[in-house]
Amino acid sequence: MNEEQFIRHLAEHGIELSERQIGQFRRYFELLVEWNEKMNLTAITDREQVYLKHFLDSVSLAFRTPFDGPLTICDVGAGAGFPSIPLKICFPDLRVTIIDSLNKRITFLDELGKELGLDHVRFVHARAEEAGRNPQYREAFDIVTARAVARLPVLAELCLPLVKEGGRFISMKAAAAGEELEEAEYAVRTLGGRLHDSFSFLLPVEESERNIFVFDKVSKTPKKYPRKPGTPGKLPLMK
Repeated sequence: MNEEQFIRHLAEHGIELSERQIGQFRRYFELLVEWNEKMNLTAITDREQVYLKHFLDSVSLAFRTPFDGPLTICDVGAGAGFPSIPLKICFPDLRVTIIDSLNKRITFLDELGKELGLDHVRFVHARAEEAGRNPQYREAFDIVTARAVARLPVLAELCLPLVKEGGRFISMKAAAAGEELEEAEYAVRTLGGRLHDSFSFLLPVEESERNIFVFDKVSKTPKKYPRKPGTPGKLPLMK
């Protein structure tokens, strides 16, 4: 997907990019490739693949869920900034927090935020389990998202404690995600969530499957969750 196709595809979904925003995506690509030579940020460095598999894939969250206005969004395990930084470029009023356990990625994101001129962004070096117990972040966000970080029962425990009541947890998955949704039913319910919407679509050009699950936060997460770092991955909340 070249830049022109990317711009056109977003416009078809009601997202019109200004020249500044187009320039921000260009600079994002340049920095991603530049920093990737020093650290492992992504296996995808071809321009057309980055625009398709990173930029468009990230913004696809907004095709069914509104991101307008000064919403607070927390991105768990964002790596090189996906999906929250492409969303921030498209929706400048978003207030973005990225939580990542690897400090060198936080260093890249700090530099990225400055280079792109992004305001209301913060990058937190922490495990998601630690952040979920920190009063500064616990049940503090309108939207919490994660992109293929772990299986859904694990993600639920990492993300739902960060969502405020009335907010949403949005999980992005690739193909064959239905089984994970069934596995996660108990964890989602236990942690105060409820499925609101799920939808599948094909990325254009290569037609690879994507699945997005949207969960409402309907009640507070019990205080004992999230459990200590590493436990959700080893012992997922499942019946």
